[in-house]
Amino acid sequence: MTVTPGISINDGNLVVHGKTILTGVPDNIVLTPGSGVGLVAGAFIGATASDSKSLHVFPIGVLDGLRFMCCFRFKLWWMTQRMGTCGKDVPLETQFMLVESKEEDDPNAPTIYTVFLPLLEGQFRAVLQGNDKNEIEICLESGDNTVETDRGLYLVYMHAGTNPFEVINQAVKALEKHMQTFLHREKKKLPSFLDWFGWCTWDAFYTDVTAEGVKEGLKSLSEGGTPPRFLIIDDGWQQIENRPKESDCVVQEGAQFASRLTGIKENAKFQKNGQNNDQIPGLKHVVDEAKQHHNVKCVYVWHALAGYWGGVKPAAAGMEHYDTALAYPVQSPGVLGNQPDIVMDSLAVHGLGLVHPKKVFNFYNELHAYLASCGVDGVKVDVQNIIETLGAGHGGRVSLTRCYVQALEASIARNFPDNGCIACMCHNTDGIYSTKQTAIVRASDDFYPRDPASHTIHISSVAYNTLFLGEFMQPDWDMFHSLHPAAEYHAAARAIGGCAIYVSDKPGNHNFELLKKLVIPDGSVLRSQLPGRPTRDCLFADPARDGISLLKIWNVNKCSGVVGVFNCQGAGWCKITKKTRIHDASPGTLTGSVCADDVDSITQVAGADWNGETVVYAYRSGEVVRLPKGASVPVTLEVLEYELFHFCPVNEITKNISFAPIGLLDMFNSSGAVEQFEVQVTSDEKPELFDGEVSSELTTSLSDNRSPTATITLKVRGCGRFGAYSSQRPLKCTVGNAETHFDYDLATGLVTLTLPVPQEEMYRWPIEIQV
Repeated sequence: MTVTPGISINDGNLVVHGKTILTGVPDNIVLTPGSGVGLVAGAFIGATASDSKSLHVFPIGVLDGLRFMCCFRFKLWWMTQRMGTCGKDVPLETQFMLVESKEEDDPNAPTIYTVFLPLLEGQFRAVLQGNDKNEIEICLESGDNTVETDRGLYLVYMHAGTNPFEVINQAVKALEKHMQTFLHREKKKLPSFLDWFGWCTWDAFYTDVTAEGVKEGLKSLSEGGTPPRFLIIDDGWQQIENRPKESDCVVQEGAQFASRLTGIKENAKFQKNGQNNDQIPGLKHVVDEAKQHHNVKCVYVWHALAGYWGGVKPAAAGMEHYDTALAYPVQSPGVLGNQPDIVMDSLAVHGLGLVHPKKVFNFYNELHAYLASCGVDGVKVDVQNIIETLGAGHGGRVSLTRCYVQALEASIARNFPDNGCIACMCHNTDGIYSTKQTAIVRASDDFYPRDPASHTIHISSVAYNTLFLGEFMQPDWDMFHSLHPAAEYHAAARAIGGCAIYVSDKPGNHNFELLKKLVIPDGSVLRSQLPGRPTRDCLFADPARDGISLLKIWNVNKCSGVVGVFNCQGAGWCKITKKTRIHDASPGTLTGSVCADDVDSITQVAGADWNGETVVYAYRSGEVVRLPKGASVPVTLEVLEYELFHFCPVNEITKNISFAPIGLLDMFNSSGAVEQFEVQVTSDEKPELFDGEVSSELTTSLSDNRSPTATITLKVRGCGRFGAYSSQRPLKCTVGNAETHFDYDLATGLVTLTLPVPQEEMYRWPIEIQV
């Protein structure tokens, strides 16, 4: 029976656009058409059971011999990627899966990409997993033994097409319409801190952060010429109970996971002179000083979704009205089957102080109103997935999570007008499909400065997780240290990630030479336009484990495309040891290639008249190459090495004159500096026949006497060495209204000139180049 033109179950096979994806589909699996447009309509997979339970496992068919990529939760809080070719390769807690199907007999037939998105239905959450028979299973659970069902019709959404990025985007937009419980990223207000350089206190101080430490960090970075305009005061500012350090109370990096919140105000470390001055709160002093003396624009502070790691202390003085009660977390079988967690071990013993769901808006609103009165602009809300483990007695995990997320978002809307929220430790679909407002999501497990196994997998996890998360929120790639063996690797990735750029340096421990490749003197950054994602040819490769693949991440700037290439081999999450570990201590040097088509949306950037030619600027090597349509450039990298390729579409002004702006050559995201680019042809006369490839001095000197054929006008942010490609030596360059000296390299066509440091914030230099 054909259900939609694209997706059907025929003779026990799940068929997508004529290609079999799953075989042996059981009789209790039902397909319901989605309300898509024409052939791109998706379908929902549902299942029925003979009895009602709070947890079901439904096999839906055998996957064998097709490449897939999935994002799964390797621990309660975070996802990472896994690649495979059959059902048993699909991990527990898979929340996103992309399957590739090709026509074996016809190499010219388009590849079909099918996305599987397990959903929330009513009070239940579905997730995918594989079994030893290569079947894919839906694990459906409520998280409350009293909440039972015997069926679900909309458990997994499938959507298929020939462009994987469009398939994912269309699928999530179709679900937005169907579920009406979340909004797509494109509809959300992005907080303004994204475009400013930031500093976070976490890896600088952990929970030992003080008011004095905050002041030192801001001063130290500003004095070096990279002033932070965005500050996160992380864990360590709140009032928590002073628990004796019991032998079974786990402490990691200073965080006492069983400790509970005892008040909504700042602790003694942040009260002026260590005393509670009721006239002006100590936190307000810290925020005022940051904004008035250090020109910080946005200050965020940390709190957990439950208040603190261990929640809120029941009946704490002044907090009785939150009706907090001790609750003991129960983790789902899928999470327990992956990585055990020390936070959960601690809370299982000591319990968590859970604010009553009906009172949680009051809790957030009072906390946030106090913070706003101190000048705070937003919050980093951490430890979010803990709520899924506390659903018993509250209608289950989905109901409780949605209640908390809705209360949080309502309070943020009321108290922080810039939509000031960063969601963290929140990679569960219970929350993802419930966010109508939150626009920033931490995209992977932390930056761990002292764990050598963490750096390569950090970059690859963010990129693959973003395929899914980037449809809901702008991914945040986390803080990093500018003075660190992997600093440049982390910096380059963030420069093209489309994310906020912030460090967690200890005061005085900075690499300013590195930071100045990210930060303009006014404290702003050159941010790419989209969430950075793996290129199409990387989707099913495994750049963390296969020993042969480089990771390529694509993004766009306003006038160009960019591809970052990273050697991420050698470490990843291990399903045997249940932790992230180094599995190859000396991965080899790898070679790959990049081309303009790696930037999936380069044609939108280049415009309708583009002929496919680009000028590519390689940031590390400094090479400038004009690439014909379809041509590629080789790249060779050792582990923890990178290169950034800026693909700048060539504008053919006349038959003999072509031009492409590149950008600030010494910034990681060089082409992100170019905000606007226009060409005005100034003469109707035929330009002199001059080909830039003729390198005689006579031709060059003759061409200087031409009247200009065209004037190129640019708007460029930042300062330093600006570069552009011109097939002929320009006649004249002006910056502002002043004629400026420029250099021209005849061999490559590279024009370079220097932009001064602008006096105004976010200033865009007007540049005119006559050719």
